[in-house]
Amino acid sequence: MAELTHFNKEGHAKMVDVSDKQSTNRSAVATGTVFVSKETFEHITKGESKKGDVLAVAQVAGIMATKRTSELIPMCHPINITGVDISFTLDDKNKAITITATVRSKGETGVEMEALTAVSITALTIYDMCKAVQKDIKIGNIHLIKKTGGKSGDYMKSE
Repeated sequence: MAELTHFNKEGHAKMVDVSDKQSTNRSAVATGTVFVSKETFEHITKGESKKGDVLAVAQVAGIMATKRTSELIPMCHPINITGVDISFTLDDKNKAITITATVRSKGETGVEMEALTAVSITALTIYDMCKAVQKDIKIGNIHLIKKTGGKSGDYMKSE
């Protein structure tokens, strides 16, 4: 079983030292879903929100959050992000918006937390943009789909 790496020999929190790790191309893809009512879904898809284009604002918020992950998650390293893409899949039947974030970098540590942060903040921004219409919006199933690069190798979520 793998060991937790964010603790020193005394059991106190530490930031992992990555100075001896090789710089490689890295990527991570994460996803999550926002479930809304029919009325809210129509506001989003028809662009009728009083606050503006919900998905465009949420997309920009997710990109901005990606770049600030190390300020939000205590043991994350500030890293050089080389690319962020956030996309949406609209499910009219289930009134759901699935968010997919792909993050890339070249460096000594992975970008899984950045991809998960992108999805989380994108979802929270959708909530914020729509809370005047609906308070019981559900956000869920945020998880890593895949990651590439680094010492631990590639990971692909099994179905």
